[in-house]
Amino acid sequence: MSALVKQIPCLSDNYGLLLHDTATGATAAIDAPDGEALCQALREAGWTLTDILITHRHWDHTQGIDALRALFPAAHLYVPAGEADQIKSSPATSVDEGDMIHIGSLCAEVIATPGHTIGHVVYWLEEDNLLFAGDTLFSIGCGRVNETPMDVMWTSLCKLRELPHETEVYCGHEYTLANGRFALKIDPDNILLQEHVAMVENLRAQHLPSLPTSLALECAINPFLRADNAELRARMGMDDARDDEVFAAIRELKNKS
Repeated sequence: MSALVKQIPCLSDNYGLLLHDTATGATAAIDAPDGEALCQALREAGWTLTDILITHRHWDHTQGIDALRALFPAAHLYVPAGEADQIKSSPATSVDEGDMIHIGSLCAEVIATPGHTIGHVVYWLEEDNLLFAGDTLFSIGCGRVNETPMDVMWTSLCKLRELPHETEVYCGHEYTLANGRFALKIDPDNILLQEHVAMVENLRAQHLPSLPTSLALECAINPFLRADNAELRARMGMDDARDDEVFAAIRELKNKS
């Protein structure tokens, strides 16, 4: 594999991500929460930005685009087709489900994951076992469902759950500790969850990141991926409910936490 990922803390709890192809020198920014921080990271690494891949239109994922393009005017911008008219930077290429983006020798597949926003997409590098999940999937959590019915977000999460479990997952925010504390309230007997939250407590006490995570771990401890789990459903008193109804109930509880 020739993929190298740098994770840059931005704003209060965002992560900016740089994906570098060691074979060709091509480098992509996955979202642009803070142009200055990303430009500094690029300068320190000696990398030239060739591509910018946006997951969704929210300001804390797009506000750094112009700063990146000011320093790297040749960088190619990719934006979700469903939100292209709301992302003002141009020129840009609109992408949607199944599109393939090449960053040097690396290849990222676009997966549509509506829910947090109606046009949200994520980027999956099959050969490199990497997923850039934006605000669809967090460690032990998922994004708020702002613009679609709950079942749409559940469907999006199920799509990600079906990816290879060795996939390494990078998320848009450092929310793991708060997510873990919530998850323990509804899934308190999950030993792996208990152990992981304790580890995250230690990491965050040292101001270290909890990310990336793995899809295998998330499928075992993330309640938003486990709405069809019999034990979790029973604890919530929803044995006979549809999976998307259980998901919706978990999401509403998290919204109120």
